[in-house]
Amino acid sequence: MRKILIVAALLAAAPLSAAAADGLSYTYVEGGWTRLKLDNDMGSKPELDGGYLRGSFALAENVNVFGGYTTVSKSYNYTFYNLRGHIKQTLKQPELGIGYHMPMSDRVDFTSDIAWVRLNEEFKLSYDGQYADRLKDHINAGRVTVGLRGKPSPRTEAWIKAGYIDGSDMDGEWVGTLGGQVNFTRTWGLTGEVQAYDGATQFSLGVRASF
Repeated sequence: MRKILIVAALLAAAPLSAAAADGLSYTYVEGGWTRLKLDNDMGSKPELDGGYLRGSFALAENVNVFGGYTTVSKSYNYTFYNLRGHIKQTLKQPELGIGYHMPMSDRVDFTSDIAWVRLNEEFKLSYDGQYADRLKDHINAGRVTVGLRGKPSPRTEAWIKAGYIDGSDMDGEWVGTLGGQVNFTRTWGLTGEVQAYDGATQFSLGVRASF
């Protein structure tokens, strides 16, 4: 929480008189690696690895639509009555939303968004290499966030968001996001992001192309 407050303060304090770099783009595509760390009630903390793809498109000066798809998985091996058991856990998360942004200074935008999120979970069971069973479940949820997005320097960008997520078969939870980007060119950049809510922390590292 302390790091989030520090980043927010730095963004808000960016001087109005500073020479503005290339403007913040709300039209981009991005993809890369992601890891989801779960903190289960049973005390285990599995880490699932995978990839993600997301993008945004500016509909108007202050409005953009966005979407994304994330998939992560983990395999577990065990022995049951001399049978070699295998379980593959997979989590898939598509999302679709709309955002609004408003300049606060030459370097900082206020942002807000609302999104539909679907959480799909699947377990595939097999014994000695033979398929045995499959268990599936899903949750539909809505997420609302507000935050700041800005450029601390001409080749860097940072954002911070906080909000709330709630849906079917889940308790409402507060969610926070902290991320940043280093630009190699006007189009290409390397991004990193951490998103956390009760019982889950997601780390992402990817490449973004802004237009």
